[in-house]
Amino acid sequence: MSVAVERVRSDDLKRRNRRRRLAHGGILALCLTYVAALLALPLVGIAWTALKPGWRTVTSTYAMADVQHAFYLTAIITVMTVVVTTLFGVVVAWVLVRQRFLGRGLLNALVDTPFALSPITVGLACVLLFGRGGWFEPFFAARGIQIMFALPSMVLVTVFICIPFVIREVQPVLEEIGTQEEDAARTLGASVTQSFLRVTLPNIRWGLLYGIALSTARSMGEIGAVLLVSGLIQGKTETATLLIFRWVEERQLAGAYVVALTLAMVSILIILAIEWLKRKRVREDA
Repeated sequence: MSVAVERVRSDDLKRRNRRRRLAHGGILALCLTYVAALLALPLVGIAWTALKPGWRTVTSTYAMADVQHAFYLTAIITVMTVVVTTLFGVVVAWVLVRQRFLGRGLLNALVDTPFALSPITVGLACVLLFGRGGWFEPFFAARGIQIMFALPSMVLVTVFICIPFVIREVQPVLEEIGTQEEDAARTLGASVTQSFLRVTLPNIRWGLLYGIALSTARSMGEIGAVLLVSGLIQGKTETATLLIFRWVEERQLAGAYVVALTLAMVSILIILAIEWLKRKRVREDA
């Protein structure tokens, strides 16, 4: 009798394991299908369309003066955006986690405002502030400083859109590591700055790097707000994304796909490089 019971239990356990494996496989297949349909296939399609005419199209596209200037301007905006978002993002994240003050919840909610606002709205707000007849336009015009339809406005809107990425990547890491190591460093005589540079910063480096990578990718791909404040001046205020926009309208699709593929590959390589460095460091620590 006991042998029969054990056999029934064994068969029931096998059926449960089989169902569990089927459910796991179904969920995995669903995730892979989602990633392939929404992420991989569009990138493969862009790469195929860009490279289909041959490498001559790629090299001739890169040789164009408008393309070189667009990449140059995109690089300038990206570097300036990353520097500003990194500095202010770390400071804001540290204040939100380490400090307790009136209005902290409101500030924490305001951090997500760029996620909720349309980039077009951000661009319109910049026009309201710095455009002709804007609130601050007389102040800058009197000093010969051009904000609208120039680099400053393009950087401003890009920074506004990208700053939450660093904050939201660093904030949970700060909450997780706590304050014990920082308190110990200050007990040993370290100042707030020294404890941050020698203790806090190394502990948050991977979250910070991910935030920088996301901010970099987002700043390179921004178009809505930049389109409004740049004036779309060919050869002057035309970033890579604006160049793609113009070429699509002009039906110059071959060059547009090449530029789009370049931006996509740069963003992917940055994220993959950070992930590789993180895994390498984990293996070394192990």
